[in-house]
Amino acid sequence: MNTSQDIAQALLQKHAGMLAGEPRTQNLIAQDRDAGWDVEHAGVLQACRWLGFLEADAQCVAYAWQKQTQRTGHFSLDDWPSLAQDFGIPSGARENAFASCPRDLGLYAVLPDAQWVNRLAQAGIKTLQLRFKSDDQDAIRAEVRRAIEAVHGTDSLLFINDHWQIAIEEGAYGVHLGQEDMNDAPLEQLRQAGLRLGLSTHGYAEMIRADAASPSYMALGAIFPTTLKQMQTAPQGLSRLNAYARLMQHHALVAIGGIDEARMPAVMQSGVGSIAVVRAITGASHPEQTAKALQILIGNLQKTARPSQNDLKNIL
Repeated sequence: MNTSQDIAQALLQKHAGMLAGEPRTQNLIAQDRDAGWDVEHAGVLQACRWLGFLEADAQCVAYAWQKQTQRTGHFSLDDWPSLAQDFGIPSGARENAFASCPRDLGLYAVLPDAQWVNRLAQAGIKTLQLRFKSDDQDAIRAEVRRAIEAVHGTDSLLFINDHWQIAIEEGAYGVHLGQEDMNDAPLEQLRQAGLRLGLSTHGYAEMIRADAASPSYMALGAIFPTTLKQMQTAPQGLSRLNAYARLMQHHALVAIGGIDEARMPAVMQSGVGSIAVVRAITGASHPEQTAKALQILIGNLQKTARPSQNDLKNIL
């Protein structure tokens, strides 16, 4: 292959499973070459655009591929980069690390109010999130307080979505924040308070940003289409999930977005330790029984579906 165009076309075919959303059809190879990219990695960058990656994510992959080439001494179309060092992610213990949570959080039930938290905690579901939506600060505080009280005396771990200040003041186990919330939330204050932190991510650039905060867990999504909320990114699909999970295997990982019972085996094969569900429980005819069954299923899949490093390499 003599040109960036050839490399881009070959990579597009070899890693077609990475396609998500609408491909970006504009060919920017000439501009990339002018910007200093060599032949091979200008091809990688263009292929990532054709695969539907956002520009920030395409740049992350191209830079990582360049580092991989430098590290190994040769350029390979086969090996999608998956080592943390190629993405500039440091190894070893971190001074800014949040308190840890279990790596295998299992079934992660996202719930709209404290009553739901109480029902699922009493049913023995181990990981819960209160996602209570209101503009009334007094109502939010009351709901957070009731949810925290609901898990007392149970084995459930409760994360509070968004309302970090109230979570600190009420002594919550943990909080979950979106990418936009990271701009406003005082992460050091959360860390000093001993709260566990979960962060949402939707691609490479956001994962790298989240990793720098050393959270307790990282959520990867949305994996499949979901009508629960308007997403700014396309459903990522299983091939991307496999790549993300391999790259971020040093974190506890939660897969989220459109995951039903039928899809759980394939999702768990990626190596994540948890699957978050919303409507699969709150929309069920018998929520407690459904949640218990899903928790058992995920537990069994954790024993049988956890891939080896060679399996993950073959998936990618």
